[in-house]
Amino acid sequence: MRIRWPVWVAALGIAVVAGVAVSVLHQKSAPAAIQHPAAPAFGAAASWAAGERKAPDFSLTDQRGAPISIARMHGRPAIVTFIDPLCRDLCPLEAKVLMQMVKRFPAGQRPAIISVSVNPPGDTRENFALVARHWGLGAEWYWAAGPKAKLAAVWRKYQIGVQTQSKVVAGVKVVSVLHTEGSYVIDKDGYERALFLYPFQASDIERTVQSLD
Repeated sequence: MRIRWPVWVAALGIAVVAGVAVSVLHQKSAPAAIQHPAAPAFGAAASWAAGERKAPDFSLTDQRGAPISIARMHGRPAIVTFIDPLCRDLCPLEAKVLMQMVKRFPAGQRPAIISVSVNPPGDTRENFALVARHWGLGAEWYWAAGPKAKLAAVWRKYQIGVQTQSKVVAGVKVVSVLHTEGSYVIDKDGYERALFLYPFQASDIERTVQSLD
């Protein structure tokens, strides 16, 4: 296992992705926060050898109402990421980078993107269809939704911090979802091979997927 320690510590922080502000919360030992989505890419925060670290599976529902899990990828590499469908700052940027990466592969060799929702109240077919149009999501993108308790279990297994904050602004209740911006590369056998923390570049994940055994 290879871990870039400062960035791995940052993974335990929680990034604001729901619209009021952009910041990253860290443990006391963490380095300075990444505050701008245009910051240079850092490559993988962690990586693992083939067969070393089995990816936690789950049973959720995609945007079409069909079951979604890692096992259902049938030997296809996948990116497991964590996105808020109501987000209007970092999440759309990360989603576009992931789709750029996918489109660099031939149609029959493209990895799937399984986006586990971090905002259950926003998980509606209408919202999924809306962001698919505005974010340019293709057929390779699968939302993974379900009851909050089931989603929270997945967040914990993948070490994704999620917090919901609310406040009243000019008499209007504003809800913000804060979460770790992490994307895992999963090989065709269902093992974790790398963790990327946003910001990253499409080429970073592309090289990792190409190198899979």
